Amino acid sequence: MSAGRLTLAMQKKGRLAEGGFDLLKQSGVKLAYARDELMRRAENLPLDVMLIRDDDIPSFVASGACGCGIVGENVLAEAASRSARVAGLEIVQRLGFARCTLKLAAPVNGPVQNVADLEGRAIATSYPALTAKFLKDRGISAEIVEMGGSVEVAPRMNIADAICDLVSTGATLEANGLAAFETVLESEAVLIANPAALNGAAATLDLLVERFRGVIASRQTKYILLNAPKDRLDEIRAVLPGADAPTVAPVVGRDDVVAIHAVCTEEVFWSTLEKLKAAGGRSILVLPIEKMMA
Repeated sequence: MSAGRLTLAMQKKGRLAEGGFDLLKQSGVKLAYARDELMRRAENLPLDVMLIRDDDIPSFVASGACGCGIVGENVLAEAASRSARVAGLEIVQRLGFARCTLKLAAPVNGPVQNVADLEGRAIATSYPALTAKFLKDRGISAEIVEMGGSVEVAPRMNIADAICDLVSTGATLEANGLAAFETVLESEAVLIANPAALNGAAATLDLLVERFRGVIASRQTKYILLNAPKDRLDEIRAVLPGADAPTVAPVVGRDDVVAIHAVCTEEVFWSTLEKLKAAGGRSILVLPIEKMMA
């Protein structure tokens, strides 16, 4: 790792890679094209991006080979359960993409319907450390069958009575006759860092985090513009989701109507617009915010 340059570890391909590259692009980071499939260099920041397997990212950051990394929280938690060095890493920012859930599941109408039913059973999983910790915390004694993939077929093949696996939509569970009955971990992409391995690049990490936060905030925030009767302003303000202090301006030629501009930090639904209209709002516009900095 070059002195003064920050090295960011990222997954080479997959959902985490797509979300990570999109986040870097929206944060204004321009990555130079490179034939080297391992490393990409930023043109406008002292930043290098190292592309590796997702499972290796916590170890690379913990060892100091990279100062920071974007990794699934599920992968980080599993690695932290095995390694004290990884457990010492800092989550500096939750990134809001690649969300999934680690769940316990078993055959529909089978003998395992809840956590207590796991006593003395076998559980197939790609996350043995997290599964073992979950069972220990609840005083359950069960056999853990570690699998590298296709965990959902384990009950059908009589390898295990239940599984502990990642779930996004639940379609894979349903296709294999399984039903989830307990959540072990809620996961999303996170930015992790090793403060001892920044090598003079702490300022670059701070800048990157600030830009990431701005991108995440802008994704969650909308700009609402509307005209409304002046005497119903309090009612309109009560409807605006997450708006702290909307801007109120006069409308030319109308003493009874004002223009309202608001930055809404909560999701804007169709029902929100309907409530604004019912409160007298007219010409209601909802616009995306490209960039945002507090």
